[in-house]
Amino acid sequence: MTYPNTQLFINGQWQDGSEGKTLPVVNPATGLEIGTVAHASRIDLDAALVAAEKGFDTWRNMSAQERGKIMRKAAALLRERATPIAAVLTQEQGKPLGEAKAEVMAGADILDWFAEEGSRTYGRIVASRANPAIRQMVLKDPVGPVAAFTPWNFPINQVIRKVGAALAAGCSMLVKGPEETPASPAALIQAFADAGLPEGVLGLVYGTPAEISAYLIPHPIIRKITFTGSTAVGKQLAALAGQHMKRVTMELGGHAPVIICEDADIELAVKSVGGMKFRNAGQVCISPTRFLVHHSVHDDFVKAMGQLANGLKVGDGLAQGTQMGPLANARRITAMAELIDDAVHRGAQLVAGGHRQGETGNFWAPTVLADVPLNARIFNDEPFGPVAAIRKFDQLDEAIAEANRLSYGLAGYAFTCSLKNADLLTRKVEVGMLWINMPAMPSAEMPFGGIKESGYGTEGGPEALDAYLNTRSVAILNA
Repeated sequence: MTYPNTQLFINGQWQDGSEGKTLPVVNPATGLEIGTVAHASRIDLDAALVAAEKGFDTWRNMSAQERGKIMRKAAALLRERATPIAAVLTQEQGKPLGEAKAEVMAGADILDWFAEEGSRTYGRIVASRANPAIRQMVLKDPVGPVAAFTPWNFPINQVIRKVGAALAAGCSMLVKGPEETPASPAALIQAFADAGLPEGVLGLVYGTPAEISAYLIPHPIIRKITFTGSTAVGKQLAALAGQHMKRVTMELGGHAPVIICEDADIELAVKSVGGMKFRNAGQVCISPTRFLVHHSVHDDFVKAMGQLANGLKVGDGLAQGTQMGPLANARRITAMAELIDDAVHRGAQLVAGGHRQGETGNFWAPTVLADVPLNARIFNDEPFGPVAAIRKFDQLDEAIAEANRLSYGLAGYAFTCSLKNADLLTRKVEVGMLWINMPAMPSAEMPFGGIKESGYGTEGGPEALDAYLNTRSVAILNA
């Protein structure tokens, strides 16, 4: 199966970096280099910024309906090309082919929704309390060219959420894509180009992340920053943006608690969060990670999770029947080994997995740990891998306190058959997204974002467009 080399997309054209530099792209299932991605220089970034500024002038002056038509055409092209794009995504990122195709199709749905929502970015008329001859208006205008920084774990989805909202609001965007998974975002950008997106409205660059962010964020052409990634890096970028009064949306790390109450449907819980836990090999910001289980159902839950983990077929994402692919890079293998060794050393029980699989590629066995102490690193640091860490609780208040103990506040899960418990969890668990008695089901219509140190702003729902709009007040006296 072929894999394309990836170029930069600047002013509507694919091109190599001006200095001819490239970075290797490695298939995480084989450990072999499968292609290259162009490396942007300062010259390339300057060209992309000029193009984004011109593209903004064009795009902002098109009607929301015209913009929406192009966005919907891009979504249709994504659906038509979902199979080949998914194959490319799996080769560079590792997730099973079915998950990759679902990501592309979900991206098309998100784009369709934002295309429609863009036509509803209304201002309003406000009656004057002083003089009825004064016409007071609240106007909504696009903020300007946007710099977006996207991660490797969902190389289509994370770009779509940013691009969809920005384009719907009338902004242009320059995307700094993930160097480890460059070809699938490039395929997404190509769909926009083929849909008739004007030159400069959307750009794509790759290179050295720290150098690109340090140049783009302070640049006067860029008026808004959006980033998905770790909390540590997010803080650095937000601080830099703050020095230049740039608006920011941050979707940062998570360490999602899962509260299993004594009256929970255990079969439903294992099916729901078990599937979520090992999706994309656990490399998901909203992946369930800290499992807090009532002592009365603890043993049954641990046993069922262990059976689920042991029964998963791990392998190349392109192979028939694969349920979990490799970790995206060798760094994750090292991180898994260190986290699990630490937990076991501190007294955790290894129920399933806990080891690397094979000598080729970045495969890690789906892992379940029980009786994990609170001082274990895995109960404090985001694992970002296929590890479920479980501990008991006696009272629901105790579980809620543990769920809220960390500075993370992205996602959470809970299972209970009690309306009283569900109401208490809804009010008390400090996360931006909470799913009760169900797996995570993000949608374009709902806000997607965290609180506390998991970031601020949202990449879903009508609130997502607000981040890309300036609100202005205008009053006219009709003399």
